[in-house]
Amino acid sequence: MSNPQGPMTGRRQSPETRPQARAQSPGSQTSLRKRNQQRVVEALVKVGASTQADLARRTGLSTATISNIVSYMAKNGLVSLTPTTSSGRRAVSVRLLTSNGTVAAGIGFGRRHLRVVLVYPDYTIAAEENVVLPQKYDPRAGFDLAKQVLTRLLEETGTSWEALSGVGVGIPGSIDRRDLMPVIGTVWAEWAFVDVVVELEDRLGVPVVLDNDANLGSVAETIWGLHGGATNLVYLKVGSGIGAGLILNGQPFNGATGVTGEVGHVQVVPDGQACRCGNRGCLEAEASIQAMLDRLGTVTPIQSTEDLVRAVQGGDVAALRVIEDAARLIGRVVGDLASILSPEVIVLGGPLAVLGDTILEPISRSFARHVLPLVRDATDIVASTLDDRGEALGRPRSSSIRPQSASSSGSEASGVMNDRVCERSRDRDS
Repeated sequence: MSNPQGPMTGRRQSPETRPQARAQSPGSQTSLRKRNQQRVVEALVKVGASTQADLARRTGLSTATISNIVSYMAKNGLVSLTPTTSSGRRAVSVRLLTSNGTVAAGIGFGRRHLRVVLVYPDYTIAAEENVVLPQKYDPRAGFDLAKQVLTRLLEETGTSWEALSGVGVGIPGSIDRRDLMPVIGTVWAEWAFVDVVVELEDRLGVPVVLDNDANLGSVAETIWGLHGGATNLVYLKVGSGIGAGLILNGQPFNGATGVTGEVGHVQVVPDGQACRCGNRGCLEAEASIQAMLDRLGTVTPIQSTEDLVRAVQGGDVAALRVIEDAARLIGRVVGDLASILSPEVIVLGGPLAVLGDTILEPISRSFARHVLPLVRDATDIVASTLDDRGEALGRPRSSSIRPQSASSSGSEASGVMNDRVCERSRDRDS
């Protein structure tokens, strides 16, 4: 699933050149070709080798369009072509190449973790690694560590740096699409004014695609999750912050500036807790994991996300009450979002997804009280099956990928990086 607006890649542009730096219009021929190519890739991943006629039937594209796409992909080493017969007639079997000598990488930066994933062009995972980071780490130290981990994974898989087509990166905060910088008020203070794309491209020497972790999570769900057929999906990331990634009409939605899905900054408690965005009573300030830990830290020994999960699973009454209160606020806000967007499914991601019905049921009850019965009945609220790997896996998809199996911590970055960076690399070489 390609992104017509696309994750952000390349060095920052001056204000004078900024309009030219934006991604291709969703209606442009380049964007249309990329979307059609991704439909072919997804069909080949799903069913395996197919004739061009089969691909036309499965994708709904014309045979002429399929022929052009297949020729382009064969020229660029993405598929192999083998003579065959179909219904007694000569045909060509098209097979997606698991590895054409290239890989894409996804790097996911969290509040206290780093995940790096390597992915082949057919969305299978080559290698991955998760590293725990200190709280309030310097992003530049994180970039250095990411390079070390990526180098180690390339060596373990016998892959050269020359074979790395690009890197998709996700951070916990919105990205201003106009200058590719983190948006102040949506990111932690350490990330303010950090030019992520330039810093990483200087270190890695390959194209870097940047996006918000929740946006990448939504992409990962459509690749590695159980909801690949959903055309309207909300991925709700509840972690140290709260944000939503949106898939609308089958495409990631980034809006005009890239600041979308910031449900964490919807006010839910008038004159409530101060929020890093400068307002009070935002959902993030009242219902994020950090907000839960702040409440519990004064009356219980619970100090970390892991402590919180263990306490809830063990039946701790204080932890259960805090989860219930947070879920009630979350359900109200996603109810408002569903009333506007009418998604088929809302996927809860982040470290609390493992709690399953313990958190989903109070979210669903609150959701039901704030939407029309039709919206309630038409919207599924589920937990992500990608555990903590979702964001990293979504990143290579921008660069190119789909796994044999996946959990959620790397998911978001790997998926987004794969096709977008491969495209960018080929365009750069042509």
